[in-house]
Amino acid sequence: MRVLHIVTGLSSGGAERQLPPLLRHLPAHQHCEVLALTNPGAVADALRAEGVTVHHLGMRGNRDVGALPRLAGRVRAGRYDLVHTHLFRAGLYGRLAARLAGVRAVVATEHSLHAGVIEGRPVTRGVKALYLAAERLGTTTVAVSRQVARTLNAWGVPPDRVELIPNGIDTARFRRPPADQAATRARVRAELGLPPDSWVIGGIGRLVPGKRFHVLLEALAGLDGTARLVLVGEGPERPALERRSAALGVRDRLVLTGERDDVPDLLTALDVLAAPSTEETFGLGVLEGLAAGLPVRHSACPALDELPPGAAPQARRIPSGAAAYTAALRELRGPGGPGPDPLPRPAAVGHYDIVRVAADLGALYDRLARA
Repeated sequence: MRVLHIVTGLSSGGAERQLPPLLRHLPAHQHCEVLALTNPGAVADALRAEGVTVHHLGMRGNRDVGALPRLAGRVRAGRYDLVHTHLFRAGLYGRLAARLAGVRAVVATEHSLHAGVIEGRPVTRGVKALYLAAERLGTTTVAVSRQVARTLNAWGVPPDRVELIPNGIDTARFRRPPADQAATRARVRAELGLPPDSWVIGGIGRLVPGKRFHVLLEALAGLDGTARLVLVGEGPERPALERRSAALGVRDRLVLTGERDDVPDLLTALDVLAAPSTEETFGLGVLEGLAAGLPVRHSACPALDELPPGAAPQARRIPSGAAAYTAALRELRGPGGPGPDPLPRPAAVGHYDIVRVAADLGALYDRLARA
């Protein structure tokens, strides 16, 4: 079976970072290629390093309709049995291109949908109508959480067209023998310029307003001088975060890594993962922190909300404000808080193991291809 994954871009966002582990664990008879409409970033490099063919369409923007015949031609030339789209623009153009190319099985994963917001942008009446028109061109829409599935149903997508398959964690990449853990932690801390005695808070995600990383800057300003903040990701909010950190007097305590494809290694340098976003539809960064054995403080994580309360005892949900994060981080930093050694892996991580998730998605591909 030949499968083409069409994604809007391949920067280091949560949806994009799902592709390498997912493709790594899909059934062997499903040969996958990836096409980025624009911005083939760090994730494209990671995919190519694993032998995955990555195409770049060179699309100039949402209204570059001239890209549609090129995309349809690429799909037709690849003789794909199934097309799988990710993110809004790819869902619009990819589903239409797949139909024009004669592909019968068309899947779209909905990674970031709230009642009035899609991928961090307000949903207008026109956007919603366009989304629903494109959805009808597909075969199945995959929701990454029950929250997303409920929103799709509320928008009018019939339940029998929605499949619930969550994001997954490649758990094997996040834990290592104690000696390797200590060596990696020392190496990464040195690379990032972190003092040996620093206590390091981390955040993962695109630098966009919805991630609310300014909350962590304000919390950092309320902690002692040994605290550092490492933000893993890139995005348009970077200049504003740099200005805000300078105004707060913590610019020298902030590390911005940019796009990285070595998140498991970077997590070894942290003492706690903090996630102040209130707009998550899954919470991949939170699960990655738990997989790495970190205590986690977060403000939204549907992936955990859908599990029993004891599934992740080292994760705590708190309000998305500077005062709440300052207090929570001080508590973790104080006597009785966890040390540098990884915490036991909670049940939530096993529940979202990528091996299980990829098996479910592979079964969906086979079912649709036979229909």
